Amino acid sequence: MEKAIQKAAVLIEALPYIQSFQSKPIVIKLGGSGMDNRDLLRSVMRDIVFMRVVGMHPIIVHGGGPFITSAMAESGLVPRFVHGHRATDAATLEIVERVLLGDVNWMLVQMLQELGGKAAPLHVRLVPFIRALQRQFVSKDGAAYNLEFVGEITEVETEFIEELCQVGRIPVIAPMGVDGEGQLYNINADDGAAKIAQALKAEKIVFFTNVPGVMRDPKDVSTLYSTLREDEVNSLIKAGVISGGMLPKIESCLDAVNGGVHKAHIVDTGLDHSLLLEIFTDKGVGTQIVK
Repeated sequence: MEKAIQKAAVLIEALPYIQSFQSKPIVIKLGGSGMDNRDLLRSVMRDIVFMRVVGMHPIIVHGGGPFITSAMAESGLVPRFVHGHRATDAATLEIVERVLLGDVNWMLVQMLQELGGKAAPLHVRLVPFIRALQRQFVSKDGAAYNLEFVGEITEVETEFIEELCQVGRIPVIAPMGVDGEGQLYNINADDGAAKIAQALKAEKIVFFTNVPGVMRDPKDVSTLYSTLREDEVNSLIKAGVISGGMLPKIESCLDAVNGGVHKAHIVDTGLDHSLLLEIFTDKGVGTQIVK
């Protein structure tokens, strides 16, 4: 009986959040850590199906770094990264397209369907809804980098995403874009998720990573920041507390909230039900970024 009461208490705690987020878009970025662990991935997918069932509009934007790197190795290609972006020549672009639009996108759709969700693949080879141009990189010392077919989003035609949500589907988006000539571009999944969330005026955007969130001491989970404002984030970046692989995610969080997204969240892929715990409980389990 006590366990049953505890379960009821959890549902009651979640109720105001479920009511508040009814029919609101929530963008969930999947990629990197955990993508090649089917058990972890399946746990996240189950949480996303739950969100859809209770009336929220989850939208998945996925990367596929481990799969792309593996496919490149099989082809004898060595990955090169600049500022967290995969340099993409013609040979790499072909692999990225095959892996992202085919293998990974369809794998996620199938997994959601196996769990009872109604998923729909969405990428530019089906509908050219993401417009992009070649991304220009200039370092602090003024040096320019040509990463060839790496793009940045210029426009997202959101009606295709919104229509899928309205009919009960979970859109699964591969972040690649096309320009006016039909040239395909590889887009960093964090950047892509932030731009898609802005275009949708999303309630939230959630980034998965392999740590609990932003911590003052990376080795001490008790130093986790539950909530950070934009000014606090900038101070932590200057102090070197936020650096390395966390920095691109934080920059995408700031980009999203500055573009109108209500809140951005960073949660741990390895924590069971971290997505639900962050969204549906009073304290949360990760770090939320607010304007």
